[in-house]
Amino acid sequence: MDTNTGDKTNRPWRQILFEIIFEAETPAGKWFDIVLIICISLSVLTVMLDSVSSIRAGFGRFLYATEWFFTILFTIEYILRLLCIRKPVRYAVSFFGIVDLLAILPTYTSLLFFGSRYLAVVRILRVLRIFRVLKLGHHTNEATLLKKALYASRRKILVFLFVVLTLVVIIGSAIYIIEGEENGFTSIPRSVYWAVVTLTTVGYGDISPNTGPGQFLAAIVMILGYSIIAVPTGIMTVELSQSYTDKSTSQACPNCSAEGHDRDAEYCKFCGSKL
Repeated sequence: MDTNTGDKTNRPWRQILFEIIFEAETPAGKWFDIVLIICISLSVLTVMLDSVSSIRAGFGRFLYATEWFFTILFTIEYILRLLCIRKPVRYAVSFFGIVDLLAILPTYTSLLFFGSRYLAVVRILRVLRIFRVLKLGHHTNEATLLKKALYASRRKILVFLFVVLTLVVIIGSAIYIIEGEENGFTSIPRSVYWAVVTLTTVGYGDISPNTGPGQFLAAIVMILGYSIIAVPTGIMTVELSQSYTDKSTSQACPNCSAEGHDRDAEYCKFCGSKL
């Protein structure tokens, strides 16, 4: 008798379901994710085609029915994901858990709010699972490093954003005093909008200073904008360099569904459960 077959038969249905849905290392799990990614891509394509009036006029009913088919399919999948984890709340509040929920909500809310179903294009975020499926380990590690670097530099970035916010308020107020309403700067909020557009070097051109002092201030803000862009880049570079030696795997925890464990880890570093 094949002991592996016997063990597989005697395993709890939640464990089997977990390996199929969450694990990309097994053949069944890999095929599940591949089929899921195909369905996600087709569902996003359906929503995009439905937004084209000429296509909607000829195939509107078919596209509408197709969209509901994928929504029901993803709803069943989302429920199964919650059922096969011992702590479903941990998965529900995780990044992919929130994305999976947002992927099905727009179609249901469209019954109350017309047009909200087009927000279902957020399903494209679920295709990020392709990095696990195709075993693109270096891409997965880079994404983990980027997430850790963003988290580690969050306080520095918040301070930086607060300084920039203070700066654009001061610049907006100054240009409002210099230019005045006759040159299009009708209020301080509108002037702050100009300061943001100019500081970020976007330059829409819908409003612009006409006086000499105003143009001089605009030139200073433009030059300052290039300097400011380098600040968050430097912060992220430092954090990335400090965490670049970290190595993790895509193995998911059967208790909380968290990923990013060390390759030799035996227990989940988030909830402590055995992997």
